[in-house]
Amino acid sequence: MTGFNILPLAVALLIGVAALGSCLGIGLVGQKFLESTARQPELVDTLQTKFFLVAGVTDGAFIIATGIGIGLWFATANPFG
Repeated sequence: MTGFNILPLAVALLIGVAALGSCLGIGLVGQKFLESTARQPELVDTLQTKFFLVAGVTDGAFIIATGIGIGLWFATANPFG
């Protein structure tokens, strides 16, 4: 197998691992957010702001990894093969 034959597998693995990590990270942050709001309901506004900030950063990392994977695929693709 040459490098070009396994490139789609590498890109799929890159995107899949990033998606799995992003989903697990947002799930764990959401779990802790619900636990902390149940313990101290008066801090909901502060915690909700921080939750959405962390969820956005985590999701942004997944989108960047997806863009890198697709860019890697296009950069190494042979248009004449």
